[in-house]
Amino acid sequence: MTEATPLAQLSAAGVSIWLDDLSRERIVSGGLQKLIDEKNVVGVTTNPTIFASALANGHAYEAQVAELAASGASVDEAVFEITTRDVADASDIFRPVYDASNGVDGRVSIEVEPGLAHDAAGTIAQAKQLWAKVDRANAMIKIPATIAGLEAITETIAAGISVNVTLIFSLARHQQVIDAYIAGLEKAKANGHDLSTIHSVASFFVSRVDTEINNRLDAIGSDEAIALKSKAGVANAQLAYDVFIKAFETERAAALLAAGANAQRPLWASTGVKDPSLPDTLYVTNLVAANVVNTMPEKTMEATFDHGVITGDTVTGSYADAQAVLDALAAVGVSYDDVTELLESEGVSKFIISWGELLETVKVALEAAK
Repeated sequence: MTEATPLAQLSAAGVSIWLDDLSRERIVSGGLQKLIDEKNVVGVTTNPTIFASALANGHAYEAQVAELAASGASVDEAVFEITTRDVADASDIFRPVYDASNGVDGRVSIEVEPGLAHDAAGTIAQAKQLWAKVDRANAMIKIPATIAGLEAITETIAAGISVNVTLIFSLARHQQVIDAYIAGLEKAKANGHDLSTIHSVASFFVSRVDTEINNRLDAIGSDEAIALKSKAGVANAQLAYDVFIKAFETERAAALLAAGANAQRPLWASTGVKDPSLPDTLYVTNLVAANVVNTMPEKTMEATFDHGVITGDTVTGSYADAQAVLDALAAVGVSYDDVTELLESEGVSKFIISWGELLETVKVALEAAK
């Protein structure tokens, strides 16, 4: 691995590169370790869509499915066993990264069942169940940033469990997520937990914002509207970084950091470009800043490795221009609140659909193995 690669430069600029994909094939083939060794990958994120795809393709799960079928496992039990094994095994592969980074990286995320997105108590219970089953210090439990999710974030952090907060689209919700994390740290401290062992990331979605807003700008059709296409996603994320910086400069946050707590890093999610007319590294090169994560589909990672141009910090100092973009969108009639509320609702719905596909895939596999 050469330090001259764009991915190495990205890492040197303070961006942790996480792969937005996981499968048993990657684990057993050595492909995941190769990405660590050659592509500066220091973490992995999963979601129901990723697991549904992994199980639908390839044969790496056949032996475990046969064992589960023979034991009479239900579909839900089988999904739990299959996904937690992948996350535990991937966590073992990333353990040296976790140790070398003092727990900051080397993280593997697993998501609570999306049907619990509006059930705080159910989310908290399953977060604890997943954490206990995976039983790896470098795991993270993914909890969606719904209103119910905010309560679940606080209580899960309070239990000493590291959390990846997902499906954040708006600046206001990002602030609420940080507040929920800080409240959780205060409870964790009161509960006697070592704050230095608790980590969290706030997954702020990027390309989906552009997709939805671009559709609305096309419908408006004016020159002013068309000129704003594909600018909102980056601008929104840049402003989210400003929210992060300011939130952890408060006295309340500073007291926790002084007690050994970690800041909740922003994580850029949905960084694959949806519009083929755009540069394929758009949501990587324009979101470079210290202490952030970029979780990339492999296609985006390979594009960045091949031809990404990393020019240092492209976030700090961008806030006035970024705010001007959001102001201009409002001026042409695009409602920021309407867009972000819709995207959160759609995000939960899409994951519920993927979860259903995952259950169906496992059901068919179990029946075939009997």
